[in-house]
Amino acid sequence: MSRQITVYVTLFLSILLFGCTSREAPAPVSSLDNKVKPATRKVNISGSKYVVKKGDTLYSIAFSAQQDFRTLAKINDIPAPYTIFPGQNISLIKSAQKQKKTKKYTNSSKKSTVSIQKNNKKLKKELDQPKQREYVQKQANKIISEKKRNSNAKVVWNWPAKGKVTQRFSNKENGFKGLQITNKQGASVVAAAHGTVVYAGNALRGYGNLIILKHNDDYLSAYAHNSKLLVKEKQEVKAGQKIAEMGSSDSTVTALRFEIRYRGQAVNPAKYLP
Repeated sequence: MSRQITVYVTLFLSILLFGCTSREAPAPVSSLDNKVKPATRKVNISGSKYVVKKGDTLYSIAFSAQQDFRTLAKINDIPAPYTIFPGQNISLIKSAQKQKKTKKYTNSSKKSTVSIQKNNKKLKKELDQPKQREYVQKQANKIISEKKRNSNAKVVWNWPAKGKVTQRFSNKENGFKGLQITNKQGASVVAAAHGTVVYAGNALRGYGNLIILKHNDDYLSAYAHNSKLLVKEKQEVKAGQKIAEMGSSDSTVTALRFEIRYRGQAVNPAKYLP
C-alpha cells in the first residue's frame, strides 16, 4: 500500500514540475517580430525642427524632409560644403523673425535697385559709342557662357538596375515616391547618371542601406534597401558604375527602391528613364 502511495506522489510531483516549467518557457520570437513591418515605417521628417544624428548629412535631412538642400542651408545659415554635427538643431521652416528680416531686406533692395537703375542711365549717357559696344559685347558673352553651363548641367538618365518593376510612383500623399525594381539578392545597382555621392549609410529610417547621388544643383537620385554599399561620401561616380548590391535592408522584399528628386520634391522616375 505504501509503495502504491509513493508511486502516486512521484507522479503528482512530476506533473507539477512539468506544469511550472512549461509556464516559464519564453514566447516564440517570430510572433513578436511580426508586429511591425519595415514597409510601414515612416520615411519622411516632419515638424519645424530636426536634431542631427550620427551619419546624417544636410542632403539626407533635406531628402527626408522633401526639401531642397539649399533651402535648409539658407534657413540655418550653413555655408558650403554644408558640414553639420550630431546634436545640432536644424530648422525645417523659416522662423517668423527671419521672415520679417527678409521682408525688410526685400523692400530696401527694391529701393536700391531703383537707384542703381537711375545711376546706370546716367552712366550710359556718359559712355561714348566704342565703350557701349564693348559693354554690350561683354554682356552677350556672359549670357552665352551661362547658357552653355545650363546645357552642360542637363542629366542623362539610365536604368539603375535590371529586374521587374513591381511598384510604381504615386502622387498620393502617402503614395510610393519612386520605382521598386525586384531581382535576386546581390544583383548590381548602378548610378543612373554621373554624380557625386552625398550620402551613403543607413541612418534614414525606412530606406535601409541608402545611397544619394547629387547630379547638379537641381537633381538628386536615391538607391535604397541595398545589401552592400560600394561607394563612399564625396566620391564621384560615372553613369552605369556599380555602386551597390541589391538587398532587402529595412524592407520585406529583395528589391531596389529608386527615387529622383527635383529641387527636393519627389518626381516620377519613369518620365526620366529611357
